[in-house]
Amino acid sequence: MKRREFITLLGGMAAWPFAAHGQQADRVRRIGVLMSTSQDNPEGPARLAAFLQGLQQLGWTDGRNIRIDTRWGADDRRKSAKELVALTPDVILASTGSTVAALQQATRTVPIVFSITLDPVGSGFVASLARPGGNTTGFMQFEYSLSGKWLELLKQIAPGVTRAAVIRDPSAPAGIGQFAVIQAVASPLSVEIIPINVRDASEIERAIAAFADSAGGGLIVTGGQAIVHRDLIVKLAARHRLPAVYPYRFYVTGGGLISYGPDLVDQYRRAAGYVDRILKGEKAADLPVQAPTKYETVLNLKTAKALSIELPPTVLARADEVIE
Repeated sequence: MKRREFITLLGGMAAWPFAAHGQQADRVRRIGVLMSTSQDNPEGPARLAAFLQGLQQLGWTDGRNIRIDTRWGADDRRKSAKELVALTPDVILASTGSTVAALQQATRTVPIVFSITLDPVGSGFVASLARPGGNTTGFMQFEYSLSGKWLELLKQIAPGVTRAAVIRDPSAPAGIGQFAVIQAVASPLSVEIIPINVRDASEIERAIAAFADSAGGGLIVTGGQAIVHRDLIVKLAARHRLPAVYPYRFYVTGGGLISYGPDLVDQYRRAAGYVDRILKGEKAADLPVQAPTKYETVLNLKTAKALSIELPPTVLARADEVIE
């Protein structure tokens, strides 16, 4: 081989890694999304849109440099999780704890970012909030201290309340933790706390009816499985004329009195930031689980009027949304 040809060959070989690196950087990345809601539920598309908007602000556009594969509220989340993992995504967005559990059963290597999970440590999804370990990290739904504010808010809007029924999931760590915080603030507020466990609709209906037999009652609905029975709970609160505080906006848009809790749409927007960092080379194990940073108070004036409740000016002033 002539010297000039040899030098030319060496130069070409030296350029291969750089060319390959450029191809790797320019390749379309794949993101899986496992949603817990159905596609026809307005909450789901709004949350997904916020996630996509967050990605776009960070330079990622579906159909250009990323491909999004989405599975919606399937009854068999394990099957949906396996389908997404089989597509070999670079990272998967999980919505709630049930989707995280299904995905962790399907993979321990593909990075998972959850957007709204009640108790990721207690549920075994991460080793700790500061150092998640494994392949999973993301954003909590609540800090337990928030739970005490629900009882404080109930006393503000209905000062005559002396008894509060707390609808909770006793089998979940979050349900136990939230109830403990509410109990801790009950004594200074002179309120008796009565737990109502979430198991099935008939049990909830019987328990609320029995609770409403005595005067001075109000309801607090915690996060978790109560969501499954949200329409029934709102209906029962209206039927028995019980002032009620809820954890999420959608209870109030569905006829509930007032809610205070994290802005769940914002959680999906923030999750895009973690997906971006993972796509750029960071590991889920090293990204700390974060608490919500944006909370919202939503109230329903029509429901307040039906319950003959005059909302205090201080509560009205701090409301982020008023439904009339």
